[in-house]
Amino acid sequence: MTQGTIRTGIGGWVFPPWRGTFYPKGTKQADELAYASRHVTAIEINGTFYRLQTPASYRRWHDEAPDDFVFSLKGSRFITHRNDLSTAAPFMERFFDSGMIELGPKLGPILWQFAPNLQFDEANVAAFLEALPKRLGNRKLRHVLEVRNESFTHPAFARLMEKHEAAIAQVEDPKVPLFETVTTDFVYARLRRCNEDEPTGYSPQALAAIAKRFGDHAKAGRDCFVYFINGAKVRAPHAAMALIERLAG
Repeated sequence: MTQGTIRTGIGGWVFPPWRGTFYPKGTKQADELAYASRHVTAIEINGTFYRLQTPASYRRWHDEAPDDFVFSLKGSRFITHRNDLSTAAPFMERFFDSGMIELGPKLGPILWQFAPNLQFDEANVAAFLEALPKRLGNRKLRHVLEVRNESFTHPAFARLMEKHEAAIAQVEDPKVPLFETVTTDFVYARLRRCNEDEPTGYSPQALAAIAKRFGDHAKAGRDCFVYFINGAKVRAPHAAMALIERLAG
């Protein structure tokens, strides 16, 4: 069995409190992506949730990051935040034609975050999954759904995700249900419990548990995308770097 790859990263790279705590003092904002992408192995881009990006932006991100780097993209809210998900198809076409193909092999999973009040309806979610493109150019796309309503704990949801080879985001946040069911060949986690009192965001014991959890997935042949998001966000890069170091050890 082929060993899976573990990608560990943060959400975005522009965050003023990281200046002087993660970014060395005097680092220009224009150089922050280059710095961040050489200290973590993946970044989840949130800006794609709010507006369409341009081919030039995707090309610049591609060029500023190292060769062995991955960007996950958060799907547009104009696609996900609607009651009738079957009406999202025209917006999907615009989203995927906006230039993300410029990322080439650095394009990672696409995260689709549903609204907290969206209830699970099998036909509605199935229509959404069926509308998702399976490829972009010659690349197979990986899709992830972040659901934030307890109704999605229905067994039919996991079966639907398996059928469409999509992952359920594992979100560690007291405000949303935690799904640990694996439905495809990769795992996507958003960890939101960084503690500002911990220099590395999480205690050594917690980081050891996280490393084991995703190490076990990798041994089972699953690629893993592990993002430290929110919580005490100022500690997120340090948590990501500490996990990378622990996994390497």
